Amino acid sequence: MPGRGLSTFRHGVLAAAFAAAAMLAALAAATAQSSAQTRDFLPPQPPAPSPFAPFVPGGRSPSAPSTPNAPGAPGAPGVTITAPTPLTPQLPQSFQPAQPMAPAPPVNQTVAVPAGHVALALAARYGRDAPLINGGLIWRVYAAKPDATGVFRLVKEDHSAAPTLVLPPGNYVVDASLGLASAAKAVQLRSETVREVFDIPAGAVRLDGRVGDARIPAGQISFEIFSGSQFDTAQRRPIAQNVISGEVVLLPEGTYNIVSNYGDGNSVVRSDVHIEAGKLTDIVVTHRAAVITLKLVNNPGGEALANTQWTVLTPGGDVIKESIGAFPRIVLAEGDYHVIARNEGRTYQRDFKVVTGVDGEVEVLAR
Repeated sequence: MPGRGLSTFRHGVLAAAFAAAAMLAALAAATAQSSAQTRDFLPPQPPAPSPFAPFVPGGRSPSAPSTPNAPGAPGAPGVTITAPTPLTPQLPQSFQPAQPMAPAPPVNQTVAVPAGHVALALAARYGRDAPLINGGLIWRVYAAKPDATGVFRLVKEDHSAAPTLVLPPGNYVVDASLGLASAAKAVQLRSETVREVFDIPAGAVRLDGRVGDARIPAGQISFEIFSGSQFDTAQRRPIAQNVISGEVVLLPEGTYNIVSNYGDGNSVVRSDVHIEAGKLTDIVVTHRAAVITLKLVNNPGGEALANTQWTVLTPGGDVIKESIGAFPRIVLAEGDYHVIARNEGRTYQRDFKVVTGVDGEVEVLAR
């Protein structure tokens, strides 16, 4: 799974949990001091509830998706979004969720808890009353207080679906991640076994590209995923880059902008999609484009001249692509273009048209 550009989100989730852990520690210290200063016995207080910081991009409530480039619109690419389906049948085995189970799974009886330690039983689910997640999880346990260098020390890491960890008593921050989604809690261990179930409202998206009815080969198309809608004006970095066709990307529930790049020319399609927790959404992006091979020849159908410099422009003069070679292949969106070829100090040019799905050669005569 491509997990790029998520440090800001992950830091925000962990920061909330670390802050909660600090409050737990302060509360415990205040209670201990009060007990030492009075003869009255204060009854034991239950631990403060463990805070849950949902990993929602941008901190906004997701809005309904929009598909501005609807299939069939004249001159516009098409985006087909299927109805979301449960994750279980489609995900690789390591990501398939288990059947619904009790919210608090029992402690693994095979785990021995030595004296002076406490068992911490962990599990995660797609949300309240949702199935437990039985694969693809990464659990990280951090010390609740930074060390002398200001770093929160990683105490333990586990990749099991529902691990039972044995730790010394104390305050910790537990981070659970599934793909690009995560959740964090502050946990206080005393003497009794602690059981925690994390809600990770994660869904998945699977992307594919086509020209007409033909599927674009995986090596010729890539996708970028941004949090929020394409109509958001704020500058954003993609949270996933170079996503290939057929790849399943796990994301926090919410709205995302998908950018599809066919080739390295100007065939780019943008669309918004809403990801639902526990569901897989398939998106097929249809590009209106073709693969064009450029040739500079002395005569029609002749041999291409080597060491030719090429510039492809729009009728308005905007540069689309520059390259050098005898047979450059360029993916261009449907439309009208102007090409300039330079060879041995001379310049040649012509206009041409690109029709969707009609791959071919464009010859420029060296005359």
